[in-house]
Amino acid sequence: MVVTTRLLLAILFSAFLLSAANAVRDYQGQKGQYGQRGTRLTQAQQCRLQRLTASHPTDRIESEGGVTELWDENEEQFQCAGVAPMRLVVRCNSLSLPNFHPMPRLVYVERGQGILGITHPGCAETFQSQPQTFQAGREPRGERGQGRRGDQHQKVHRIRQGDIVAIPAGAAHWAFNDGEEEFVAIMVNDLNHRSNQLDQNMRAFYLAGGVPESGRQRTQAGLRRQQSTQRFQNIFRAFDTELMAEAFNIPQELVRRMQEQSERGLIVNVREGMSMIRSDEEEEEFEERPRRGQQWWEEVSGNGLEENICTMKIHTNIETQRQADGYSRQAGKVNHVGRIKLPVLKYIDMSASKVNLYPNALFSPHWTLTGHSVLYVQRGDAQVQVVDHSGQQVMNDRVNQGEMFVVPQYFPATLRAGQNGFEFVVFRTSSQPMNNQLAGYTSVIRAMPVEVLTHAYQISPNQAQRLKTNRGGESLLLSPQRRFS
Repeated sequence: MVVTTRLLLAILFSAFLLSAANAVRDYQGQKGQYGQRGTRLTQAQQCRLQRLTASHPTDRIESEGGVTELWDENEEQFQCAGVAPMRLVVRCNSLSLPNFHPMPRLVYVERGQGILGITHPGCAETFQSQPQTFQAGREPRGERGQGRRGDQHQKVHRIRQGDIVAIPAGAAHWAFNDGEEEFVAIMVNDLNHRSNQLDQNMRAFYLAGGVPESGRQRTQAGLRRQQSTQRFQNIFRAFDTELMAEAFNIPQELVRRMQEQSERGLIVNVREGMSMIRSDEEEEEFEERPRRGQQWWEEVSGNGLEENICTMKIHTNIETQRQADGYSRQAGKVNHVGRIKLPVLKYIDMSASKVNLYPNALFSPHWTLTGHSVLYVQRGDAQVQVVDHSGQQVMNDRVNQGEMFVVPQYFPATLRAGQNGFEFVVFRTSSQPMNNQLAGYTSVIRAMPVEVLTHAYQISPNQAQRLKTNRGGESLLLSPQRRFS
């Protein structure tokens, strides 16, 4: 009897441990779906890089209202980082058509302003046209708005030059340029995020429009991707017309209009202006954001008061002088945006930095612990050096405006700005970026005892002390110094 009881208890205890292990695994999987990158690396994705080079977009999609440019995600450096970069140019009074994608996207607004709409799945319509109307673009002609039922939709956002915008995977979104100049956005799609369980190819599912063959201009490198045109097509065109008419409870003629494959492309001109409802609260938020210390503390403290995904702030400005994370009168300034400043980033597991280096200033030699870095050159030029684990240079080039390149995780890198300065944006595949510097006040060299440096490099204690302290209080941004012979 005693043996039977012990055996039964042993079986129950084993079942409990198995259940607990499965629960932990399921929790980690769910957490990874929203906040972690995938760990599955195919041979093509592994970072076996012999050479890094700055590159320009290789594909260009011309549309009626703008241009979509694509970097080649099949490049080794982008395969290593698991990203697909893009550049979107929307002309004045034009609309980038609604679409969604199976991976998160981080956007930097390089120039202009506009209105962005993101439809979060499962979130309610919270804006109704009766209380307030916001006019975007020109006034609609005639009395077309009279006699119609009031509109209802989710919140729309005003985005401006310098904004970092987070677009979650699977969220349908659109953008309208109601400004006086072109709207230009640099976008990095994280193909290796766990929300994307398809493959390592860039996909976008469009709810309207599409890419006709006549609208595609390819460079020599772009010609290698014969099926890339099919990646940007209207999903409604493949559904049965009668079935869609029943699903929407509308005439079939209207469905056929939804399915049209026109020559307008992915960005279309808005011929009669656009009118939509929008709150004024975001204008006030933009003005008051630097003073809202209490909200910042609530986000940092992790006390359970985090914003709901339906109402979560999706963008913040990365060029605000008062929010600079590092500033040097001789070297420049740097702004970081991570999950603290923009909590939605913890769900897409990405972050960004904006760096402005003065002429001949240096970005301290460093390596990144928590993810890959994708650098986009916004202005000026710089000499960039990147080294791999074998002590070999994988990059020693001068990079210029409009180019993009990857610095893989743990690869030490540094750069020196040119005579006209250097301005760049860094997209990172981690919401909590961590750097370790080789030179400067917070460097690993300064943190080591003099005796260790003396014996490691076979130098005198005085030389080791100078190695530790000659940069004074400078850290990530290093001012130009006189050169020793």
